[in-house]
Amino acid sequence: MELTNEQIDMMKEDICVELIALLMKDRHYTMSETIEMLYNSDTYNHIQDQSTGLYYQSPSYTYAFLQQEFLTGDYQR
Repeated sequence: MELTNEQIDMMKEDICVELIALLMKDRHYTMSETIEMLYNSDTYNHIQDQSTGLYYQSPSYTYAFLQQEFLTGDYQR
């Protein structure tokens, strides 16, 4: 069964909500700070890029990429 664009968009939104919650918990930032951090990250861009498939990975898996990006400044290191 192939996902519709609406379902994919919903999955992207859901993983972003989870990532924001994880960031707030781990880094103790406000919601607005956390949203800004996520939306300005390469990880977010990869989630939005349907060809990467990152939108259907688990939040913890995707969070590892986000943490790596914040530590090294590079999504792929």
